[in-house]
Amino acid sequence: MRKEPFGVGDYVHVYNRGNRKTDIVRDLQDRWRFLACLRFFNDEQPGQYTIRSFFGRCENNQQQGRVKSDFTRFGWPEGIPPQKPIVNIVSYCLMPNHFHLLLKEIVAGGITAFMRKLGTGFTNYSNIRYKESGRIFQGAYKAKCVTDKQGMNYIDAYIQILNPFESLPDRMPFNNFDKAFQAAIDDPFCSLGESLGFRDLSILDRKETTQKFHLPKNEHECKKIAREIILDKGFKKLLGDLTLED
Repeated sequence: MRKEPFGVGDYVHVYNRGNRKTDIVRDLQDRWRFLACLRFFNDEQPGQYTIRSFFGRCENNQQQGRVKSDFTRFGWPEGIPPQKPIVNIVSYCLMPNHFHLLLKEIVAGGITAFMRKLGTGFTNYSNIRYKESGRIFQGAYKAKCVTDKQGMNYIDAYIQILNPFESLPDRMPFNNFDKAFQAAIDDPFCSLGESLGFRDLSILDRKETTQKFHLPKNEHECKKIAREIILDKGFKKLLGDLTLED
């Protein structure tokens, strides 16, 4: 078993990309499935049955015309034991060929167990759906501890604001910051909208982290941090090896 240099109470930036930098998600179904994995694998139980139960219920409702094709909340299915989280998910962003997570370890070995379930579960789903075999991700996930207030604020903004900016037209965040920021809020596969209370997928648990590290609590504070990062040409040096390497 992989031995991690962190333990209960530590905050960790976790990230990985597709094998050979290829896409890990190919369409909306894959994207929603990845978010469902974040929600339902964060449990002491294995999670596969919970996911199957959730999507089975959604498919049944869709056939009867009761729900749309996207989701507003990953409700815990009836008849499944109550969730017992093994990590706190503070922020996340899913991009076509990589993902970022900011996690807090809340039980011994929680991050290791969660990432093993996430990697194995999503790989199995993808291989079955596309009738393929082999690895989806580029080796083991990377993990870096975050320990101080400034680092926590910057990595949180890097994950859920700067990463969505990557998919916007070139220079847009500089030329029209407000529009770019709103695009990040509206991105359903980035946690910013959930962090600010515009939607609730039941994935995040930020309250304790926000209080401890004084993370921004509203749109105005988030914008201020994001502007500082974008305008500060040395922010990548400050973040150092907390970011995804080339």
